[in-house]
Amino acid sequence: MFRCKRGALALALLATMPAAAADYPEFPGERLALGRSVWLDTCEGCHGYGIAGAPLATDAQQWAPRVAKGRETLYSHALEGFFGPRSTMMPARGGNEALNDEEVTAAVDYMVMLATGQSLP
Repeated sequence: MFRCKRGALALALLATMPAAAADYPEFPGERLALGRSVWLDTCEGCHGYGIAGAPLATDAQQWAPRVAKGRETLYSHALEGFFGPRSTMMPARGGNEALNDEEVTAAVDYMVMLATGQSLP
């Protein structure tokens, strides 16, 4: 009986572990390659699991209203932080103050491509 509980716990822990980098596609271009790298290092922890109301990076429906607000709004929220409806929260620079503007906006571009298959207009 004890083994079953430990086995179930191990499976539960595995289910919450981040996906392997190979699970996220690479898109052509240096900017999206940079965005993917930043995504894996900084953004995936929240946007991979919906932490603090973060839209899942692979969910086009969750991203549609955000993309509709336009590039500048998305970039501004990612760079400066944002408190959204229902107690959602985006920390400035994904909580990584070491990131420069280009890295942050490239990560946004990568997530939009991941969710929608399209670049921001």
